[in-house]
Amino acid sequence: MVPRLLLDMLRPPSERIITYNECVVQAFTTHIFGTTAHTVLMIMAFDRYVAICNPLRYAAIMTNKMVIKLTVSAWGVSFMLVGILLGLTIRLNRCRTLIQNPYCDNASLFKLSCEDVFINNVYGLTFVVVLVTVSIGSTVLTYTKITVVCLMSNNKSLNSKALKTCSTHLFAYLIMISTGTLIIILHRFPQYSDYRKLAAILFHIIPGCLNPIIYGVQSKEIRKFLSQSFQLRKVLPSFKC
Repeated sequence: MVPRLLLDMLRPPSERIITYNECVVQAFTTHIFGTTAHTVLMIMAFDRYVAICNPLRYAAIMTNKMVIKLTVSAWGVSFMLVGILLGLTIRLNRCRTLIQNPYCDNASLFKLSCEDVFINNVYGLTFVVVLVTVSIGSTVLTYTKITVVCLMSNNKSLNSKALKTCSTHLFAYLIMISTGTLIIILHRFPQYSDYRKLAAILFHIIPGCLNPIIYGVQSKEIRKFLSQSFQLRKVLPSFKC
């Protein structure tokens, strides 16, 4: 989606053309990205809960087999939900050709139809509400239990490690949930279409750009490498005559 978006930004509006099949594929990938962002982060929350609340049983619970099951479940649920979502849209006849969005998504596709889209709206809203509710509910539950364990523990090392581990995951989750919710809300207000377009772009760009930074900062090797790089830049100019 991002390469195509960058290419369209360089083209005049009259040349921003995409076929319907390409649009469906783009919508599928964008919705898969948004859905798996929730399901994978739920798995990460569970992983952190087991690691902090049951550290002695972590190896027994989070076996390779369990990790594979959780990963397949995260992707399988996403493919099923998004497949039904777009399947309901593809069945509609189209009477319009203009998409008021920087990239293709389900809402943009079913707005091309002049048929009744009540089922699409109901399933789309149900899909979003269930996904977000389960995602937020599981995250709040796991982090509440983690907080209780940390408060009851006098182990400063455990609390410090838990804070570092959970803060990055929570920060990435909040960025993703806030930008995603903003898009859904703004879709219901056509007068704010420009803000919706900006929010839609930020949803796909900001989390993807920040995730390597958020998780990379925790790595001692990366911090050491960056520290040495900055020190080297400071030292090198002193050798100049």
